[in-house]
Amino acid sequence: MDSVELFTGCGGLALGLSNAGFRSLRMSEWDKHSVANVSHNKKNGLHPVVDWPIHEEDVRSVSWSSYRGVDLVAGGPPCQPFSIGGQHRGHEDKRDMWPEAVRAVREIEPRAFLFENVRGLLRPAFSQYLKWVLLSLSLPQIKPEKNESREDHLARLERRQDKALYRVRLIPVNAADYGAAQKRHRVIILGLHADLNEWPAAPAITHTRERLLWDKWVTGDYWRRHGLRKPKIVPQADRANVDRLLSSSLLPPNSKPWVTVRDAITGLDEPGSRSDLANHILQPGARSYPGHTGSALDEPAKALKAGVHGVPGGENMMSYSAGKVRYFTVREAARLQGLPDKYEFVGSWSENMRQLGNAVPAVLSEAFTRQIASYLSSARRKPRAA
Repeated sequence: MDSVELFTGCGGLALGLSNAGFRSLRMSEWDKHSVANVSHNKKNGLHPVVDWPIHEEDVRSVSWSSYRGVDLVAGGPPCQPFSIGGQHRGHEDKRDMWPEAVRAVREIEPRAFLFENVRGLLRPAFSQYLKWVLLSLSLPQIKPEKNESREDHLARLERRQDKALYRVRLIPVNAADYGAAQKRHRVIILGLHADLNEWPAAPAITHTRERLLWDKWVTGDYWRRHGLRKPKIVPQADRANVDRLLSSSLLPPNSKPWVTVRDAITGLDEPGSRSDLANHILQPGARSYPGHTGSALDEPAKALKAGVHGVPGGENMMSYSAGKVRYFTVREAARLQGLPDKYEFVGSWSENMRQLGNAVPAVLSEAFTRQIASYLSSARRKPRAA
């Protein structure tokens, strides 16, 4: 199946699409540093990056009509307009690219689309704008008229909902529930062409906190897996949940455990200790202070952040039991996002951490795009426009 991707970044979303069997016809990204990383790995022949058709460009300058009828349009429009760190100015922020995502769907008319963004998009202050985004994606054929306000366009869209070209669903997710080693709360917007006669839904959750608690404090399997002795005392933060778990069932939860930081970085050894591993270098200067306390080794990490104030990655630290913290290396952060060890990053630590903070975890992308692929493969292929 074919795809077109906007806002590619360093390739987290793209990796999930490739793993799910999609072949990209075009990947669009304006940030030269992100393009440099993808291009470097293309040059190195890294699969599947070697086949990615990356273009350094502003999506506002691209005509999408030549891709009309592809199977999937995907992308993560810049999240800063809707994040607290990004000043949450919404559609008033010049970085807001939702109108471009809508235009791509309008010009391509794909069989399906997938867009990812921060959960800040759900804040009450953005409710009307979010309604406009969802209805614009449902009815991309109803374009804004010249000099028409967004409010008037929204009113027209609301009156024409019976003519929806796409069935659209917004799904809040935690990437940890799909195997990412991060508690990363995001929203996924899925759309299926009305001709498919399906309503999109989230794929089944595969990983749970309950199973991690079971493996830690009931069987001790988690600690044995890492060659560690099970702690004698259950932490206060886990105790009530473990008691609740045991009172409800004597069988382990039917899922995989959440992936922890320790799980994700196993085998990397200490930063700088391996000459065969790129980007695993210690970055000095990490310190803990209120609001920036790092991620515990035996939990999924806090969400990697791109950073707005100061050095990107100010929260991107691991926290040891004795209270010591250090920054994640670029290689460790890449593992938290699901990028392979052979994916090499060029440029500075702060620039690469910014890209990783913006990336979509590859396992989250793969889970949702496999779900889309299942819808598309079970339906009769829609004839493509000439």
